[in-house]
Amino acid sequence: MKYGEREIKEFDINKEENFWPNAHEKNYIIDIELPEFMAKCPRSGYPDFATIKIQYTPNKKVIELKALKIYINTFMFREVSHENSANEIFDTLYSKLEPKWLKVIADFKPRGNVHTVIEIDSAKM
Repeated sequence: MKYGEREIKEFDINKEENFWPNAHEKNYIIDIELPEFMAKCPRSGYPDFATIKIQYTPNKKVIELKALKIYINTFMFREVSHENSANEIFDTLYSKLEPKWLKVIADFKPRGNVHTVIEIDSAKM
């Protein structure tokens, strides 16, 4: 196994080192785009590709960007639906960061003439 594959397979998003203190009390938005998301379709095993967009207003913590990148890459080995992957990303970040506000958009590349966009916004929950 190559070192990158091993790092992804062994990654644990729950480690404290993945989250840093937010040094700022003011409200500001962190806007992150991850254009290389991949997971496997749970029915066919074919790869699904998406751009994941994350926006949040931090409270006491921010996520370390390398940790976020590796966390998103952990999905490439899993069979998970569009809806479940988007919801898992949102739920994981929402529970770990406890942000003032969080939005996750999963914009999947068309496959079989279907284009899926999933948006989860904590302001609408």
